[in-house]
Amino acid sequence: MSVQVVAAKMAEVELKDVSAGKALPAESPVTPTSEDKTLARNEPQKEAGSSAAAATSPTAEPSAKAGEGNRGLLTPSAAKMPQASALKHSDPQQNGGDAFVNRDGTVAEAPRMKKKKIQFADQKQEFNKRPSKIGRRSLSRSISQSSTDSYSSAASYTDSSDDETSPRDKQQKNSKGNGDFCIKNIKQADFGRREIEIAEQEMPALMALRKRAQGEKPLAGAKVVGCTHITAQTAVLMETLSALGAQCRWAACNIYSTQNEVAAALAEGGFSVFAWKGESEDDFWWCIDRCVNVEGWQPNMILDDGGDLTHWIYKKYPNMFKKIKGIVEESVTGVHRLYQLSKAGKLCVPAMNVNDSVTKQKFDNLYCCRESILDGLKRTTDVMFGGKQVVVCGYGEVGKGCCAALKAMGSIVYVTEIDPICALQACMDGFRLVKLNEVIRQVDIVITCTGNKNVVVREHLDRMKNGCIVCNMGHSNTEIDVASLRTPELTWERVRSQVDHIIWPDAKRIVLLAEGRLLNLSCSTVPTFVLSITATTQALALIELYNAPEGRYKQDVYLLPKKMDEYVASLHLPTFDAHLTELTDEQAKYLGLNKNGPFKPNYYRY
Repeated sequence: MSVQVVAAKMAEVELKDVSAGKALPAESPVTPTSEDKTLARNEPQKEAGSSAAAATSPTAEPSAKAGEGNRGLLTPSAAKMPQASALKHSDPQQNGGDAFVNRDGTVAEAPRMKKKKIQFADQKQEFNKRPSKIGRRSLSRSISQSSTDSYSSAASYTDSSDDETSPRDKQQKNSKGNGDFCIKNIKQADFGRREIEIAEQEMPALMALRKRAQGEKPLAGAKVVGCTHITAQTAVLMETLSALGAQCRWAACNIYSTQNEVAAALAEGGFSVFAWKGESEDDFWWCIDRCVNVEGWQPNMILDDGGDLTHWIYKKYPNMFKKIKGIVEESVTGVHRLYQLSKAGKLCVPAMNVNDSVTKQKFDNLYCCRESILDGLKRTTDVMFGGKQVVVCGYGEVGKGCCAALKAMGSIVYVTEIDPICALQACMDGFRLVKLNEVIRQVDIVITCTGNKNVVVREHLDRMKNGCIVCNMGHSNTEIDVASLRTPELTWERVRSQVDHIIWPDAKRIVLLAEGRLLNLSCSTVPTFVLSITATTQALALIELYNAPEGRYKQDVYLLPKKMDEYVASLHLPTFDAHLTELTDEQAKYLGLNKNGPFKPNYYRY
């Protein structure tokens, strides 16, 4: 706001006082302070520059919408003042011009600026020149580009304060001179170490396993290549595997979920980590290849999340499977791929299906998603859930967790499902079972939780209401057909990190989160305690496969033994000061059980 308008408001107050018959002091109460004088000296230049920018820049309005106004031109006191439009009623000329006070106290009209029409993205404004690095950072939220433009995830989704040079172009070494890693910034290692230490406090089972087994070194000689989300919780797992004797090389299974500071801490600690937040698709596969294809080192164990690492080795380095003892897989998508390989007779090593172990499925899939779905949506959109109509595609453990959370927040929840048993569960839990086509025009939020492909396609996206939020809670990024949205008639507008508005020619827009990738790990975080359960299960599965005598596991997919599932659960009970009841000899005999378990048969469904 200009000083002239502020002065006009003060003058209005003075005139009202005069008309009321109040005596004014001899000196004007509008004596400028030193701060006002400084502002007044700077105002003409700023006002002129601001006016010119507003009149010519096509990005002025989008920037304002995204809350990215030029805060540097406003003092805190000025920011609290009413806008100029609120003062127009006090304009003595009543003709739309601003008013100001002359030195002699008279009120005059400010010269009116010639208005220029601003063109926005929905008016098909074209940007023929790519902004410079500095410009791209400042305009990253305001420039709307067609989906046909070059689209760099790395530039879009990394912190704008970071150096935008690709990590692949950097030569980095840790304090010991080791450079066998590729991360965003090794200087963030201290911050990442604090994150890991905090995570350790919420991962009691993994820390207990580390303490109990590190003397025996059950993974001595193991060379584990991993492809998972690289977070503080994964770092605790990697350091536990190292304490148990394993050597580790790691890449990320998701281009948006890596915590750069944690990757730095791992690299500083001597781990070969190849990952950073905001990788491109090419970067993603390059990082996996750097983990696997290294001279003088060959993996003998695989820890995968989604099956991409396993797929890459099968495709590029199939001979490596001659020395690999087993695969541990933790996701629905990855397990599905393993069963396909097994059915086709192409699975040449034993594989452990961790995803369907009870502890992982119930706690990571159900309880974790019940909390993290709200966190991810709230952080990215600030949406209020009460009264919103939401459709959740899939009522497996992930879908159950999402539905429970949204229902508790007052949302009206619909469910789509292909499995009649899961469908009946949804009905019994009080949810309306529908086909997506039946509700797509009216829902406010669409969430996919299936692990399948093309669950939400362009036909659905075209029919959605204005402002509909679309996101994915399944591991695979194929559930929403994002590729169909990259067409010339649609405009992509980046409004926040990992939040895109897709704008149709009629000005309808939908809100797409994380480009259809996993919402909770891409846009928020997940509870550390839950990941402790999953990570402990993964560690035990690796120990089991690595130490199993030859012939125990054939070239097939196996579930984690029930006894190990119960062991993982028992390691977490002390956190709640929980006390298990023990069977008497008579009770154990009556049930036909060992007093120490396992207490349920493998076919039991919890």
